[in-house]
Amino acid sequence: MKIFIGNLDEKIQSTHLKEAFQEYGEVSSAKVVTDRRTGKSKGFGFVEMPNDGDAQKVISTINGGTWEGKVITVRVAY
Repeated sequence: MKIFIGNLDEKIQSTHLKEAFQEYGEVSSAKVVTDRRTGKSKGFGFVEMPNDGDAQKVISTINGGTWEGKVITVRVAY
């Protein structure tokens, strides 16, 4: 399942996403989206988890939580 994570602090990198989400299960990929020109974070990213149950658990657990002082959005990516 592909998960969208929004309102990320600009300091958060793809490796941080992967490490944080691995606490809830296997992560097949994690990517913070960056501006092609500047390389700066656009404030959102995606994590893919092969187990849908783990993905649903992480969504329900951390959606609306705080990370680096910002309230993040975590939902299924469409």
